[in-house]
Amino acid sequence: QWLSDRKKRALQKKDVDIRRRIELIQDFEMPTVSTKIKVSRDGQYIMAVGTYKPRIRCFDTYQLSQKFERCLDSEVVTFEILSDDYSKIVFLQCGRFVEFHSQHGHYYRTRIPKFGRDFSYHYPSCDLYFVGASSEVYRLNLEQGRFLNSLQTDASESNVCDINPVHFLFAMGTAEGKVECWDPRTRNRVGLLDCALSSVTADTEIDGLPSISALKFDGALNMAVGTSTGQVLLYDLRSSNPLILKDHHYGLPIKSIQFQHQLDLIISADSRIIKMWNKDTGKIFTSMEPENDINDVCLYPNSGMLMTANEAPKMNIYYIPVLGPAPKWCSFLDNLTEELEENPESTVYDDYKFVTRKDLENLGLAHLIGSSLLRAYMHGFFMDIRLYHKAKMMANPFAYEEYRREKIRQKIEETRAQRVQLKKLPKVNKELALKLIEEEEEQQVIRKRKQKNLPSLLKDDRFKVMFENPDFQVDEQSEEFRLLNPLVSKISEKRKRKLKILEELEAREQEEEEEPEGKASDAESSESSDDEKGWVEEVRKQRKLLRQEEKVKRQERFKEDQQTLLKPQFFEIKEGEEFRSFKDSAKKQKLMKKTLGDRLKLEEKLGTLDVSDTTVGSKQATFKLKKSEQQKKQHEAEKQHRQERKALRRPASHLTSRRGRGRLFH
Repeated sequence: QWLSDRKKRALQKKDVDIRRRIELIQDFEMPTVSTKIKVSRDGQYIMAVGTYKPRIRCFDTYQLSQKFERCLDSEVVTFEILSDDYSKIVFLQCGRFVEFHSQHGHYYRTRIPKFGRDFSYHYPSCDLYFVGASSEVYRLNLEQGRFLNSLQTDASESNVCDINPVHFLFAMGTAEGKVECWDPRTRNRVGLLDCALSSVTADTEIDGLPSISALKFDGALNMAVGTSTGQVLLYDLRSSNPLILKDHHYGLPIKSIQFQHQLDLIISADSRIIKMWNKDTGKIFTSMEPENDINDVCLYPNSGMLMTANEAPKMNIYYIPVLGPAPKWCSFLDNLTEELEENPESTVYDDYKFVTRKDLENLGLAHLIGSSLLRAYMHGFFMDIRLYHKAKMMANPFAYEEYRREKIRQKIEETRAQRVQLKKLPKVNKELALKLIEEEEEQQVIRKRKQKNLPSLLKDDRFKVMFENPDFQVDEQSEEFRLLNPLVSKISEKRKRKLKILEELEAREQEEEEEPEGKASDAESSESSDDEKGWVEEVRKQRKLLRQEEKVKRQERFKEDQQTLLKPQFFEIKEGEEFRSFKDSAKKQKLMKKTLGDRLKLEEKLGTLDVSDTTVGSKQATFKLKKSEQQKKQHEAEKQHRQERKALRRPASHLTSRRGRGRLFH
């Protein structure tokens, strides 16, 4: 599929496996799409029509190659081979044309009044019956060379038609989901079947009215009908009810129906799947889903070969030995299938390994994406199996050793499983798990058969982490556990006493039912009071022990503090700042701890804040920012500089004023 034709031919010369591959008929394909495929009655010629451009190709099975190819003016809806070989063919085309071909090529062309969808040939009278987008069935007599009176039906449109090969009954499937049967001798309707009503069952979901899309006779009495909703109905002509109903479950119109007489099978096909099922029981024999949509199916007569025309250039050929022998022109297929059964060969992808993008990154081959060594397929890539093994050996050279160790470990575990199994306690909370196991065993002794088995805490997935994660380990030295421990111990003792009482009761068999929960007797109440007293005393003892332990810990900490020697600490002062004392930082910390109101009052006293009332009634606060020592020095230097400049300007101002006065008085 990935290689060009030139490379394929070059490989055929070198590779033996490629030379063994079977191509039954050379160039058995169409340029784009194949629509219909048929076999001549003598079995020598296979004819197929398709596009683009519209054409017919005839393949000679004796020569295993193409016989001829003819191009047509318009697309072919369907065609029929009138003779035993390829010498007489009739085509029904899209543009209402009916074209006749003889052995040499185009012979005659005529036109029908309405667009045709299907036609059938009546051999005794040499009449062609055309059905289509009309209520009439047009008749064209080939002996006289003229149209005869058409058959007037009750249907608005007709989709398919067929003529019984035994008694030549003409049947047509309508768009309303009915089948009308006509007698060609009297040109009268002799029967009407409502297939749309019979195809609807309780399980089927139908959006619209089912129409008839396929029709095929089998012998004198059987007829199969395919609907546009994907159902196939098998009728006996003597009954109006179907013998069997088969649903394809895809909701697609049935394209083709064929009968296989050796195994009593019906081969029905829609555009997606080909199904083979028994016509008596409806049991599925097999099904096939080609890669491309199916347009037509042709069963080679008296053999197990099946051919399909599909929405792809290549026309598929299937050989199923169970259905029948291979045709005489390819009888070697029987020998090949027998050899394949005896010696199963490798599949297509055995020489390739499918890897995802993550696998390529782990192997260090991500840089090969886009090259010819990787072929993109679905969510990953196909690569040569030899390249994969080499890359894996380089990425993990000890993979074989790990595989060997894993196999040995599995075998050892298998042998261990045959030995007597001991109770395995979890790594975390072993004592709690042992206690739960003992309680379960005790409960199993007392539990009656009628009662349901309660779920085990050890087997419950919700509490699985409690016996796996070390963070859930019960700390028996903690204060909470030690204070609750007397209660736990008393509960366990109480449980044991109750178990003894129940065992005595069961031994005597005085009571059948268990006593209800709660303490009803005076003896039990006295026991409970004794238990409570003992529990209080044990709790007091535990509290005393905890206090003593805390006292010992405090003494040890005090001794450690005395033994430790304090070392001097050195601090680095920033540039431009003077060190005064450690009290400044302490004052700042105390100031930050005070509330906002206290800090405002303190700043008012220092003069950095001025709070006054306004005329409106609100408060006005004026802040003065604190200056650092460097800013203060700079401010004093500027102030002194201003004073010196004023002192220098005074003599000049006195002189100007005197001169002005002198002039004024002069």
